[in-house]
Amino acid sequence: MAFQPIVDARDRSVFAYEALVRGPGGEPAGWVLERVATDQLYTFDQTCRVLAIDTAQRLGMDTRLSINFLPNAVYEPAACIRLTLAAAAKVGFPVDRLMFELAESQKIQDPVHALGILRDYAQRGFVTAIDDFGAGYAGLALLAEFQPDVVKLDMGLVRGIDTHAARATIVAGMVSTCRALGCRVVAEGVETAAEYHRLRDLGIDLFQGYLFARPQLGALAEPVFPAD
Repeated sequence: MAFQPIVDARDRSVFAYEALVRGPGGEPAGWVLERVATDQLYTFDQTCRVLAIDTAQRLGMDTRLSINFLPNAVYEPAACIRLTLAAAAKVGFPVDRLMFELAESQKIQDPVHALGILRDYAQRGFVTAIDDFGAGYAGLALLAEFQPDVVKLDMGLVRGIDTHAARATIVAGMVSTCRALGCRVVAEGVETAAEYHRLRDLGIDLFQGYLFARPQLGALAEPVFPAD
């Protein structure tokens, strides 16, 4: 399990650490998921949650822990969350620090069910997020039905935004929409100071990417902030 910080540029703090699954050779989550059989998705999802919580507590994480969940692997929200809560209770990790990200890039087999999961998590007081927004299957249709606490813009919209007028215009519209809906925006995949400054100009405060810190296996990377 690797961790990468999501940072808040307003006070240069860590908003959350995202737990990222890695293969035996450090391979990314996509490589790992391709090797998980469909009938094993639920077990895989639950195992990753427990490992993320256990590792976060062992490392002394004192901020939010962001966990990606697989909507096609979660059958009944109340039943599935029990193991997560039990894992947190076992190691003493505060459940009010849990944040759950729905990966929009995964084709959702049952959108109504996925919405039910998000709403259930929100009612339980967890921070909710839509990941990879702008590059997936649902887009604005999902956002119209459920307004999460956080919307994470896909890195495809962020990359090179300092020299790409169309991307900047699209992101400006997304930031305005999210602000009106009460959602905070995270810019993912930020790699250069120029991208960071352009995104700041567009009103974004939360960031994730190699510019600040790379994911670290079994460790909490301390982010580095560019000069204002």
